[in-house]
Parts: sequence; structure tokens; C-alpha cells
Amino acid sequence: MIRISLDKALENYGITRYELAKRTGIQYQIIDNYYKNKVKRYDSFVLDRICSALDCNIQDIITFKK
Repeated sequence: MIRISLDKALENYGITRYELAKRTGIQYQIIDNYYKNKVKRYDSFVLDRICSALDCNIQDIITFKK
């Protein structure tokens, strides 16, 4: 199972979903869906913008569990 751990990443970096939306240029609702793991299909563009804004690797925001 793939899970976005954006909630933990934002807590570690000390920024809010609103701030992330501003930094990435992505609508707040889309960021909120990733934050709450309501996304069925992951958009590589969105993930790239999130990683760039947080200056992190994809492994920092995605976890995989069997």
C-alpha cells in the first residue's frame, strides 16, 4: 500500500498546507487531498512541485507498506 505522509513532512518542516500551496502554485484543495490521502492517482507534476518546495526527496513524502 502506498501512502503519502505529507502530514508528517509538513510538521517536520514547520509549514502549513496553505503555505505549501502558495510555494508550489498548486490549489489548496489539491494539497489538502494529498495531505488527507484522498488521492487515487498520484500526479508526478504535483509530487515534483511538493518535493521542490520542501527541498526533499520523494521517499520523504511517500511510504510503501506490504
